[in-house]
Amino acid sequence: MLLVNIVYILLLLPGVISRHRSTIKITHSPITLPIAKRINATGIMKFVEADRARARALVHMVKMRGAGFTVRARSLTCPPREPAPAPAIPATNGLVQYTASVGVGSPASQFSLVIDTGSSNTWVGATKKFVKTSTSVQTSNRVAVTYGSGSFSGTEFTDRVTLSSTLVINNQGIGVASASSGFDEGVDGILGLGPTDLTLDTLSPATSTLIPTVIDNLFAQGTIPSRLVAISFEPTNSETITNGEITFGGIDSSKFTGAITFVPITTTSPANEFWGINQSVRYGTSTTILSTTAGIVDTGTVLLLLATNAITAYKKASGAVLDNTTGLLRLTTAQFAALQSLFFTIGGTTFELTANAQAWPRNLNADIGGTANNVYLIVGDLGTPSGEGLDFINGQTFIERFYTVFDTTNNRVGFATTPFTTATTN
Repeated sequence: MLLVNIVYILLLLPGVISRHRSTIKITHSPITLPIAKRINATGIMKFVEADRARARALVHMVKMRGAGFTVRARSLTCPPREPAPAPAIPATNGLVQYTASVGVGSPASQFSLVIDTGSSNTWVGATKKFVKTSTSVQTSNRVAVTYGSGSFSGTEFTDRVTLSSTLVINNQGIGVASASSGFDEGVDGILGLGPTDLTLDTLSPATSTLIPTVIDNLFAQGTIPSRLVAISFEPTNSETITNGEITFGGIDSSKFTGAITFVPITTTSPANEFWGINQSVRYGTSTTILSTTAGIVDTGTVLLLLATNAITAYKKASGAVLDNTTGLLRLTTAQFAALQSLFFTIGGTTFELTANAQAWPRNLNADIGGTANNVYLIVGDLGTPSGEGLDFINGQTFIERFYTVFDTTNNRVGFATTPFTTATTN
């Protein structure tokens, strides 16, 4: 793929930016909407394996593209924008999937779409049928994407997409599924928030065509000041509760504490194809279970997945054993009382995942087929050893504890603590 080196020079947000850290404050109030959480009735065994299958599919996709392919698209040139309010849209944490209600067409039909930072195609039609309106334009291309735990194929359209009253996108590329698998009833497709180049090879016959993402088009159409999306979710032990927001084009300073640590996208393949970062992981004060290596941050993965050798070290240090009923690691009550924090070093900053944050919400044990008084862990086995170029996935259960910023404009990811980082929710 032809790489075009373009430097975007713009004022992102008021703040002080250093090599690793920046404290950002926004002068406009973001638009926030309520978020609800839903339990997936299919049970946890399926999503544990789905997480691993997703990881395998991500690596396979990169390998299929060839060793010389490099992501992080620079081919979508856009002029600088002045800062504007940073809108947010509602999302639903289903423990398996975060979803948002997205309007397509005019008048808009509402679709429940998975918020996925590990893919970039936006599409509908898995459950609810797409209906053409005056703004719907069918292209000559077929479209297909495989996610490991699911897939879809269909026809590519362009259409009006409505995320909120102030987030309306004209002529957005939208896949309309004629076939799909791996999506639960009530989930209609995906809102792709990954790097633009992940849309490469998803169209046919126009295989070399990139599809501008919703972030690209919001910026190009002057709706947001930068190609940035920030995610805030709160840990919860209830099946239904408002618990977060997604903010486009800016950062909501009320959702995090202290400074945001920004790190560049890793140069290690295949993690560099996604929202990939370098980090190390330590158990307690002195036990390194994963030396500095590359992995990804992904809202489409439920668990915190670590390379197999890291999980072996974690099990030895914590005493955890595999629970065959749920597929998760399990501790006794006494072992959980002695469980130490996991410390993630990212860009020179250490982030603490407390013992409580490592536990599956115990009020929800029955929902996953578990026993009421058992302690299950959200730290899982990636299924491959370290050194593969994608040695961890910081999934939903990690993001619930840390404010996370995906910054396309500056090719970086940011993290900050929140009021819920040390919460005893679980």
